Amino acid sequence: MVVSGAAGGVGSLVVQLAVRAGAKVIGLASPAHHQWLSDHGVIPISYGEGVEEHIRAAADDHLDAWIDTFGADYVELALKLGVRPQRIDTISNFEAASKYGVKFEGNAQAASAAVLADLAQFIERRELEIPIARVYPLADVREAYRELEQRHTLGKIVLAP
Repeated sequence: MVVSGAAGGVGSLVVQLAVRAGAKVIGLASPAHHQWLSDHGVIPISYGEGVEEHIRAAADDHLDAWIDTFGADYVELALKLGVRPQRIDTISNFEAASKYGVKFEGNAQAASAAVLADLAQFIERRELEIPIARVYPLADVREAYRELEQRHTLGKIVLAP
């Protein structure tokens, strides 16, 4: 499976859970985050020019699923690479979800006390890492959003009251 935005706040969790479940995971991210992805069992690929060919090579021309946490044209790329619409989930591209009939399921689909308890246990056992890119005081919320808009952080940006 491919995860776009693989080193971001959501993608970093998705790739770890997918690897934990036994999936071969290809993660699209900037080169600065490739080592982190590799360290977590993910095949890192840079986005941009040549991404389609790099994905084909890493996947041996066989992709089962795509989780898009970034947006842009990744849903279209997933379809071009042969991923069935029902096996594509985007949390960022509303238009593509309605146009192509792909999933648009975010955390609300799995939000339950049981799921949170499982995740907490994974974290406690150090089987799931939540990378923190930076902690901002609440008064600096604008700066935090400016960093978030750059879309190049590894993990979560946290606001501290």
